[in-house]
Amino acid sequence: MTAPMVGIAVIVDLVGSRAQPDRAAAQQHLVESLGRVNAEVEAIQPLSPTIGDECQGAYADLGSALRATLMLRLDLPEPLDCRFGMGAGPWETVGRSDYGPMQDGPGWWSARDAIVEAKRREVGRHKSLRSWYAVADGHAATFPDAGLTRALLLCRDQIVSGMNRRSRRLLLGLLRGQSQVELAAAEGVSQSAVSQNLQRSGALALVGAIEVVR
Repeated sequence: MTAPMVGIAVIVDLVGSRAQPDRAAAQQHLVESLGRVNAEVEAIQPLSPTIGDECQGAYADLGSALRATLMLRLDLPEPLDCRFGMGAGPWETVGRSDYGPMQDGPGWWSARDAIVEAKRREVGRHKSLRSWYAVADGHAATFPDAGLTRALLLCRDQIVSGMNRRSRRLLLGLLRGQSQVELAAAEGVSQSAVSQNLQRSGALALVGAIEVVR
């Protein structure tokens, strides 16, 4: 058993994984996207597969968790999509398994509650919702407000769900630190067209929201 950690635990699962015509290929795409996101966002525990279509990771702060989850969703090739549960609180490592460290504690319990709630709401009135956030009991004063963060996630997921492929690529490039000139060259369009797309799609608002949270 290790000393308790405090941060944001993240649980990820693929949306509709059982309906994928080639589940092995879908899993491979997920692993490749996880690798790219892990190379971009510093983590306490990098995102990695655990069992089935689920992955887990952990971050020191909410801003990093928001950035990583957004980048993963954008990086996955269509039609693949994923769902996230983010839980704020402490946890500790209680052992190891073939899938990595075995962890337990309020942070992970909150992440599990959050992904269950995300799925419940997704099949209800919020069809575009893919993310939810929960704070462990007794730790509300330590972490960003749950209500405000959930409101951000509702808006974030709605914006991303409405983006076309180019808008998603441009947002992902922006999160990776590429300039508008570099993005324009990659897309074969003008810098002005990139700027207009980023404004119109809501990409700049999403990047700004993450910066505010950080």
